[in-house]
Amino acid sequence: MTRFVLGIVLGVLLLPIGAFVWFQYGHPPVAVADAPLPMERLITGVPLHARIDKEAPGEAKAQANEATFVAGAHVYREQCAFCHGVYGSASKVGQHMFPDAPPLWEKHHGEVVGVSDDPAGETYWKVANGIRLTGMPAYKQVLTDEEMWQVSVLLANADKPLPPAALALLKEPLSFDHPDAPKTIVMPPAPAKSGAAH
Repeated sequence: MTRFVLGIVLGVLLLPIGAFVWFQYGHPPVAVADAPLPMERLITGVPLHARIDKEAPGEAKAQANEATFVAGAHVYREQCAFCHGVYGSASKVGQHMFPDAPPLWEKHHGEVVGVSDDPAGETYWKVANGIRLTGMPAYKQVLTDEEMWQVSVLLANADKPLPPAALALLKEPLSFDHPDAPKTIVMPPAPAKSGAAH
């Protein structure tokens, strides 16, 4: 019995010492190309989804109409396209992140385009709050509430026909995607803001 208790005590003492040495000498996977830690996706995914389910707004505060889609396309192009790509072209940067930034204009799981299977409120929560350890920033101090809703409603409708003005913005290659592209892309003016940020 004494050996059993001693074994437990030693195990309890050696475990944190071993973990400290493992971290101190840079053995945990910290590079993007490293394999994930055991159960890393589960450990980060379960609380993320629980938090979103608890806090995401249930009803979108922007209408799914042409004005919203065009305004959302402006926001997307300026703030999101670098990591998530443009319509018909995935981001070269996004696929080398960990976890990779999903291409939001490509089909996956059959007919789902980007995050169009998520409610706009879930995307809004992610845009506003960001996601730790993924490279997804929190935009609530960068964009207005209206802009966050516009891009969220746009992405919720990515699997539906979009107005030509929005598609034109979303299909235009980013200037760093190919060598022939002009250094500056002239975008149509963004629609005037209809309200103050909340």
